[in-house]
Amino acid sequence: MDVRAAVAFEAKKPLEITTVQLEGPKAFEVLIEVKATGICHTDAYTLSGLDSEGLFPSILGHEGAGVVVDVGPGVTSVKKGDHVIPLYTPECRQCPSCLSRKTNLCTAIRSTQGQGVMPDGTSRFSLNGKPIHHYMGCSTFANYTVLPEIAVAKIREDAPFDKVCYIGCGVTTGVGAVLNTAKVEEGAKAIVFGLGGIGLNVIQGLRLAGADMIIGVDVNNDKKHWGERFGMTHFVNPKEVGNDLVPHLVNMTKKGADQIGGADYTFDCTGNTTVMRQALEACHRGWGVSVIIGVAEAGKEIATRPFQLVTGRVWKGTAFGGARGRTDVPKIVDWYMDKKIEIDPMITHTLKLEEINKGFDLMHHGESIRSVVVY
Repeated sequence: MDVRAAVAFEAKKPLEITTVQLEGPKAFEVLIEVKATGICHTDAYTLSGLDSEGLFPSILGHEGAGVVVDVGPGVTSVKKGDHVIPLYTPECRQCPSCLSRKTNLCTAIRSTQGQGVMPDGTSRFSLNGKPIHHYMGCSTFANYTVLPEIAVAKIREDAPFDKVCYIGCGVTTGVGAVLNTAKVEEGAKAIVFGLGGIGLNVIQGLRLAGADMIIGVDVNNDKKHWGERFGMTHFVNPKEVGNDLVPHLVNMTKKGADQIGGADYTFDCTGNTTVMRQALEACHRGWGVSVIIGVAEAGKEIATRPFQLVTGRVWKGTAFGGARGRTDVPKIVDWYMDKKIEIDPMITHTLKLEEINKGFDLMHHGESIRSVVVY
């Protein structure tokens, strides 16, 4: 079938809107009509050419929501008409990782997903007879896409596509990092580095967890009111503090008899390895936990003095907020519908597919929190 898509033919070039061909679902696959998709920094990262796994030509996009229009043989968990969110981190519930209950990083289709193809080793997308790569197993920058059954989460039908698509990545990644990975407890002190879409969702995750002190760190003072909107209690601009950022943050967290200072939890949402070090070193001696969410450029390495870790600080990483997609994503949609979390204010721009490159420009210029393309 013919579908409309924004195709990334090569790195560092604008996406091209064109008609491509999409083959129907094979065994254990699902065909989805994508109703809305968010434009995420990860898409921009791959388009920049810095992603070591980036493949071209490809159809980017991994933060979507839509409706099942067809299913292949053997599909039992969803049917035609179901509302779903594509999952770039699937949940097969059968691989050693899923069965361990220690991680959300399902390995069932990891190798083929990284090669830009479906589990049988082929692509469903093509243009003029030549295959186009899938992206993160999702390719939501097309108005129809095919995914493995284990990579779709069935959600309630009254949830608006143009809002809950954000749960396909940004919301779940930020909120989940707090609740699943860090397991922040009530009364905690936390610092969030980078107040973009992920950082703001970390903040509202901290609010949900009952954190007492939530410090937001960003070089853009315009982000102050955004952080406060979602629960931030203090704001720091590193440019105004200079080289003393870590001591400044540690001093802010000193309270009562605790004169050592440092946050119970810190979160890096920048992908900057220097900031990752600052986030670790702003943790409390003995028990501070620093969670890395941001993705650094290929080849970059993190470093700190061993003393920081020997004295009890912990460095952790998280992907998709530690969420098990088919199990947890429907719950997060319920949280949104029940007004436990907010999404609407973060959708700052709604665009047509033909305007998708404008969405990338808005993101690069810091003018948007999240732009959503509605088909």
